Amino acid sequence: MFLSDPPSLSLSPETDHRDLIQDLAAQPIPGHWLVGAALLSFALLVSLMAWEQLRVDPLALSTMTLVLIASLAGATRYLHRRPTTRARRIARDISEYFGLFALICVMGATATYPLSASSRGFVDPALQRVDTLLHFNWIAWYDMVAAHRSLQLLGTAAYQSIYFTPAVLLGYFAWHDRRADARAFLAAFWIAAVLSLLLFPFFPAEGPLAFLWRGPIPYMPESALYQASLIPELRHHVVHHVDLGALRGLVSAPSFHTASAVLYIAVAWPIRKLRWPVVMVNGAMLLSTPVEGTHYLVDMIAGALVATVAILLVGALRERVARSPGRAAFLSNV
Repeated sequence: MFLSDPPSLSLSPETDHRDLIQDLAAQPIPGHWLVGAALLSFALLVSLMAWEQLRVDPLALSTMTLVLIASLAGATRYLHRRPTTRARRIARDISEYFGLFALICVMGATATYPLSASSRGFVDPALQRVDTLLHFNWIAWYDMVAAHRSLQLLGTAAYQSIYFTPAVLLGYFAWHDRRADARAFLAAFWIAAVLSLLLFPFFPAEGPLAFLWRGPIPYMPESALYQASLIPELRHHVVHHVDLGALRGLVSAPSFHTASAVLYIAVAWPIRKLRWPVVMVNGAMLLSTPVEGTHYLVDMIAGALVATVAILLVGALRERVARSPGRAAFLSNV
């Protein structure tokens, strides 16, 4: 299972081997694995930015603000690395979980810029042909939303909830001391982001709003026309600086909003208190994604597949962690 019960480990000689494996499976993915993945991702991002002659202004207010927040999170995590009270343990876990999640989001969104610069052409005709085979009419979907202000407001709120749900999930894990589940969720989110970024250069797209719609635009969705305007500018090296305070995710296929929604639902499903609220919020996000994210239906199907692969990979990773020699060392709260 993706989630596990909080661990209660006993290493007495009488402990049954299968019970020991089950207990060890509840131990968290090693912290240094997550840190190593973050450092590797950062090194690759720096290399991609340098290759495409893009840079981030270190003195920009947005950059300094993010550095300050990251420093505070890191300092809190370090100062409470050996918590002696529940409050300090929660502070340690929140700083770790939210810090890693924010780092993944910022690096992932930033990486779309050099990847866009290295991409070629647009595959909108192929994506639209697949949607036609699936009998999905994006224009009709957009017309319905454009005609109802209530759908626009609800769709925008639902689309922006991509950051609300993980805050709830990570806060729940920190409050209830479910470190293994929090790290599994972060690992799955990171894997889903990496897979989406790896696939993106093969399927660059303007999006259905730019490709299909003709004439005045009655309703400008959340994602607007950033892909159609910004990707060509990046390819022609018109843009040289990336503002971390105004990042635009440029991935069309696979839809990362869809991948996130599927992942959030999978993580929340075993938690009775959160199951249905998370399902409803992310179900609404999925319904809003075609218009607010200007995504084809095939983009969303690809995003769901990315989330499924990420969940399966983390499940395999946790099983490997459980069966590796010396896993009892996890009890040291590294």
